[in-house]
Amino acid sequence: MDKTKIAVIGLGGIAQLVHLPNLSKLENVRISAVAELNKNRLTTIADKFNVADRFTDYEEMLAKAECDAVIVATPTSSHKEISIACLNAKKHVLVEKPLARSFDEAKQIAAVAKKNKKNLMVGMNLRFRPDSMILKSLINSGEIGEPFYIKCGWIRRQSSEGKWFTKKEEAGGGVIIDLGILLLDLSLWLIDYPEIETISTQCYYQNSKQVEDSSMSFIRCKNSSLIVMETSWSFAVEKDSFYLSVIGTKGNASLNPIRILKKLENNFIDLSPSQNENSLNLFKKSYMNELRAFISCVRGVSPLISSGVEAVSRMKLVDAMYRSALKKMEVKV
Repeated sequence: MDKTKIAVIGLGGIAQLVHLPNLSKLENVRISAVAELNKNRLTTIADKFNVADRFTDYEEMLAKAECDAVIVATPTSSHKEISIACLNAKKHVLVEKPLARSFDEAKQIAAVAKKNKKNLMVGMNLRFRPDSMILKSLINSGEIGEPFYIKCGWIRRQSSEGKWFTKKEEAGGGVIIDLGILLLDLSLWLIDYPEIETISTQCYYQNSKQVEDSSMSFIRCKNSSLIVMETSWSFAVEKDSFYLSVIGTKGNASLNPIRILKKLENNFIDLSPSQNENSLNLFKKSYMNELRAFISCVRGVSPLISSGVEAVSRMKLVDAMYRSALKKMEVKV
């Protein structure tokens, strides 16, 4: 079987810990090239994963290296420029979240993907967790009735210690861009993307001056369903906390650990699995499942999941969150 040739641009933590190790485990994939500005890092990581074609200039890589698709794992400020260059070079692209710093930038990238008829996928890995996929299946089958309320949150330290990560101009935002956008994507995917009517968001800047380190959002949908979301890098907690609960007309279900309660007359029946997988393993599997989905799409075997078009819609809502926080009022989407 021919191997899909994948290039990786940006050799920071997510590439070193997730993408390159996972790519090296896939039998139908070859890591054909890597690009990284830091020469020492480039040499060390390329040697570690036995990648011969290595470049400090991604444009040179696109011109010289053989690849079917590219994974963009660089700081957010460079996503637009690099993604557009890859798409114009006729490569399929997987971009780490967020797709861009703003709704406007995201629209521009998606437009180039459409023009060149190339797949643009964005790394929304939470929907690829095995427990998330089980929960989605349960909701689709009507086990908890019609979902009308989601309560979710993620409290942990920030995902990167890089200086760019807390600079508004470079990152596009703070904990909303880092964690909130993933929770938002997961919530909307679980309940089949209801149209959003209004958003009310409150942000706090306790430990950072330019970007929010805590945020709470109240998201009203036109079908009367509601999403309440909290994210923080700065809450004083003993350990990281990730949770999501979906309340339906006939029961409820939650993640981390996965629990399912179904209402039968006046009683609730516990349909939860007898064993729950370790949370760390679920996150690890989410990234591998995401990568397999991308490769399968590149090979023409399965349709595109977590598309650039969907990411543009998420960025529109993120922009509304920041607008609400700035105005200190509920805003219409």
